[in-house]
Amino acid sequence: VLQISKDDVTALQCKVVCLIQNGNFKEALGVINTHTKVLTSDIIAFEKAYCEYRLNRIENALKTIQSASQQTDKLKELYGQVLYRLERYDECLAAYRDLIRNSQDEYEEERKTNLSAVVAAQSTWEKVMPEDLGLREATYELCYNSACALIGQGKLNEAMKKLQKAEELCRQSLSEDSDVTEEDIEAELAIIHGQMAYIMQLQGRTEDALQLYNQIIKLKPTDVGLLAVIANNIITINKDQNVFDSKKKVKLTNAEGVEHKLSKKQLQAIEFNKALLAMYTNQADQCRKLAASLQSQSPEHLLPVLIQAAQLCREKQHAKAVGLLQDFADQHPANAAEIKLTMAQLKIAQGSVIKACMILRSIEELQHKPGMVSALVTMYSHEEDIDTAIEVFTQAIQWYQQFQARTNDGCFVFQPKSSVHLSLIREAANFKLKHGRKKEAISDLEELWKQNPKDVHTLAQLISAYSLVDPEKAKVLSKHLPSSDAMSLKVDVDALENSHGATYVRKKAGKLTGDNQQKEQGQGDVKKKKKKKKGKLPKNYDPKVTPDPERWLPMRERSYYRGRKKGKKKDQIGKGTQGSTTAGSSELDASRTASSPPTSPRPGSAAAISATSNVIPPRHQKPAGAPATKKKQQQKKKKGAKGGW
Repeated sequence: VLQISKDDVTALQCKVVCLIQNGNFKEALGVINTHTKVLTSDIIAFEKAYCEYRLNRIENALKTIQSASQQTDKLKELYGQVLYRLERYDECLAAYRDLIRNSQDEYEEERKTNLSAVVAAQSTWEKVMPEDLGLREATYELCYNSACALIGQGKLNEAMKKLQKAEELCRQSLSEDSDVTEEDIEAELAIIHGQMAYIMQLQGRTEDALQLYNQIIKLKPTDVGLLAVIANNIITINKDQNVFDSKKKVKLTNAEGVEHKLSKKQLQAIEFNKALLAMYTNQADQCRKLAASLQSQSPEHLLPVLIQAAQLCREKQHAKAVGLLQDFADQHPANAAEIKLTMAQLKIAQGSVIKACMILRSIEELQHKPGMVSALVTMYSHEEDIDTAIEVFTQAIQWYQQFQARTNDGCFVFQPKSSVHLSLIREAANFKLKHGRKKEAISDLEELWKQNPKDVHTLAQLISAYSLVDPEKAKVLSKHLPSSDAMSLKVDVDALENSHGATYVRKKAGKLTGDNQQKEQGQGDVKKKKKKKKGKLPKNYDPKVTPDPERWLPMRERSYYRGRKKGKKKDQIGKGTQGSTTAGSSELDASRTASSPPTSPRPGSAAAISATSNVIPPRHQKPAGAPATKKKQQQKKKKGAKGGW
């Protein structure tokens, strides 16, 4: 038809629809753009907007829909989808409500599902309290969206129950179709299981969450958005541990088309975690590059600056990190408090406690908070600057004293002293007493007592403080204390001592009979004296000889110790020049003794031969002392040997 008439409107429109059905959106859009004179916006607005939507040209699709002269139902449906992708949830909610109200066809269930998805997105990303739409949760999609809305509200246990219900409904609906396999069901359940794992992670059950995340990854789902979210969550569980696994998982977040599947906040969170992972893996340049990119996208966001400061601290550039944070605090006063807290932490890490205190005191909105006052007093006390610590207390107390509330007619009305104010006065008094500022502490305690004259604890503290300064005043005040009868508590001492939690239990006395009872009565309260055992004396003890006063010291430490005695063999060794003889050398000569037999016969002597005919020749005899020398040699070999056979 188009060969005969290339500008035939019906033929061109049919061709565009066929291309859309085949998924050739770019080619279909090309046909529309080349025949703009024939295919006007009134004729083919929906097809053009749909092609732009599928090609992720969301802004262009919105313009095409808004420029259409007539808003048909299918354009309104597409308009709702476009608004959802642009994260304009309020307008999207209104669009779907209008569609549900003004249409009645077989797609009503799908519209309700989309409406519940918008409510869940508002609850999750904008922290809007979702309104009850009265939707009957008959499908697993509606149950899943309801669970997401509950997660946004922080109702994790309820959300888990909804997800379990969604899993049951999903299995029931899919198992009815005979063509659906178990693998298909598991693939469909992957997103529900992923949300279950996320709830486990929020509840601190990280091991269970990690196991479920890995099971989903093993299924290899086709949804790149789901894989990216799961990989990101695993990285957050790993933190600075198991970095090798995190580097593998981060590749899943870089898959093609991920940016079109996730919301802006999800993508931002993934980029933050990439920067932190680069920091943990010592990729300083990559970390700085990612943090700078994030800061350019969201100049008012805290995390990019904090990541850059953390990286500088890892490089031991603390002064540069503090300067970077100070510049950000000056440019964004709304976020100055959190930045200054980080700066103070860095100063404390450097050992500059006083500078950290100055930074903390510059945070006006936190300056008088009890936690801040406590931190400042502790740090000043650590630096032994008691005067400044007391000044911090005084300023906080004065601020609460001057706290006023404006009424509708513009008048100022002083509010009664709050519990925070009174607790600050009490803590200041305790601190002053601890550091010897008794008079200042007394004025604080008197102020407390005026506020509550029935407070016995404050009165006792006041009397204790006055006893150190003015004993007479302490006696006068002690008259205000209640009597001992009024103070006594009705406590059953026996029951208290015999209770399960008592640390001391009175031992029950055994029954006394006969003579024992009489002895006990006679002795009364006299305690039995234990007989001391006589110490054992050594066997060679002589009472006439005074014991050695140094007997408790080791032998080497005694004054009369002269070292070990030399061996007798050493005394027998001859001393002098080599070859000289000593007086006793003749005694050691065996040849001069009469009783010593000849060691070997002389050659040619018959008597010698006959006498020694039955004797083993000398070369076969074992020389005297040979076994001992061999043993010594064997011992030496054993000592020096390494290894063995």
